[in-house]
Amino acid sequence: MQISQLRQRLRALGANPAHEARVLRHWALAKPQDSGRRRNQHYLPQALREALPGIEAELAGLARLHSVHPGEDGSERLLLSLADGLLAESVLLPRDGLCISSQIGCAVGCRFCMTGRDGLQRQLSSGEMVAQVVQARARRPVKKVVFMGMGEPAHNLDAVLEAIQLLGHEGGIGHKQLVFSTVGDERAFDTLMTLGEGKAKPALALSLHTTQPELREQLLPRAPRLTPAELVARAEAYARATGYPVQYQWTLMDGVNDGPDEIEGLVALLSGTYGVLNLIPYNQVDGLPYRRPSWERAAEIARTLHRRGILTKLRQSAGQDVDGGCGQLRARVLAPHRRGDVVPIQVVAQEAIGSAAPGRTGP
Repeated sequence: MQISQLRQRLRALGANPAHEARVLRHWALAKPQDSGRRRNQHYLPQALREALPGIEAELAGLARLHSVHPGEDGSERLLLSLADGLLAESVLLPRDGLCISSQIGCAVGCRFCMTGRDGLQRQLSSGEMVAQVVQARARRPVKKVVFMGMGEPAHNLDAVLEAIQLLGHEGGIGHKQLVFSTVGDERAFDTLMTLGEGKAKPALALSLHTTQPELREQLLPRAPRLTPAELVARAEAYARATGYPVQYQWTLMDGVNDGPDEIEGLVALLSGTYGVLNLIPYNQVDGLPYRRPSWERAAEIARTLHRRGILTKLRQSAGQDVDGGCGQLRARVLAPHRRGDVVPIQVVAQEAIGSAAPGRTGP
């Protein structure tokens, strides 16, 4: 279900803009539709009141909690079962953040990423994206949503932006706390730059990973053929237009992109730009040759970049102990099925929908 279809359905049932916003707000905040001061719902048109139980059931069926995998760092990996039986992943992060997926699989095929190994299976609807937030809010407050899970948001652009608009308005998420992550697609840059007045404009995260064009083509074989310098220029233009610093994502891999050449490249590329470099030590994937550098090595790189004038944050990879990298948990759960084995996984019952106050938080 796309959110635009849901809006049309509500209007066909007699909803005016205030009615529509109320129904969408209660859903996005994980509140029952009969909550609030007008519990008898006489505020809503009769046709809409009568249809609400069925609509609520459909929305609840968009993504159901399959299993929960808590990490020692306070994160929780959520495995969600969609209406067609496919599994999607989202991650509750420390400090009220949530990472959600925009696709099942991914067409970019990053060499170091589990999600892209099987290619793209299907797009997620905007409703399925918001449903991930609803499921997360049933467990704890969510004040920041990052589109950094399975998939490339630029390849599902209309649905992602539809979800962002709902979350940024009815969903109570501060616009700066909505983060659109991309490997660098010109369609995404162009569309984000032209979002009209009153639209939720998300912050931008750019998956950079290297300053070397040839290495980038190897690591991200089906990403758009923009050089790192071209990508930074497009991202910088958006940052200056919105006032939101770009989050440059750098998955740090031992012996691949952690050498002196990359440090010099980063200094040359990012000096004077409006952004922050997030160094994220690699979440290792069985069967892939890439390795996580030592924490000491990662910290040394971060200190060196700081001394050279590059704002750098060394991120602890959330959920490292529960297959926290995109697609890892889903792959682990599906692998026994492919061998015909029984999956030894605890299914968690649906919890009662609770409320979460909208607000803002920082990383």
